[in-house]
Amino acid sequence: MTVPPDVVPPAEATAELAQQAIAEEFGFFSDWTERYQYLIDLGRKLPAFPDALRTEEHKVTGCQSQVWLVGEGDASALHFRAISDSSIVSGLIALLLRVYSGRPAAEIVATEPRFIESIGLAKHLSPTRSNGLAAMLATIRRHAAETLAA
Repeated sequence: MTVPPDVVPPAEATAELAQQAIAEEFGFFSDWTERYQYLIDLGRKLPAFPDALRTEEHKVTGCQSQVWLVGEGDASALHFRAISDSSIVSGLIALLLRVYSGRPAAEIVATEPRFIESIGLAKHLSPTRSNGLAAMLATIRRHAAETLAA
């Protein structure tokens, strides 16, 4: 399988290590103003997302902002690309991709997003952003489950 050039490979060897690294990084910031700024900065670093993929087929339902997410690969490694029209949501995408993209489908399905609680996101996101985060996560995990079932 060839990974598209605009898909970033995971920096950490496992999803669990990625979650630990995220928790450590967010631990450096003393307040949520700094954490939101870091989240926005992460979103700005997302690879370019082709306009050709900004279709209804790839749109994530359940998000207040517009989010497009594409999964590619097979059960041995699924790669995800995504983008949003919201800077904070783009940062959330960056975190999800770091944890889940480039991983085996079985690991994606088995990995609970503990980083959301450990960095305090669950308490600091608006209800609409929390719903959007849940919808993006569900889309990623559903794609992995469907890949395993195929």
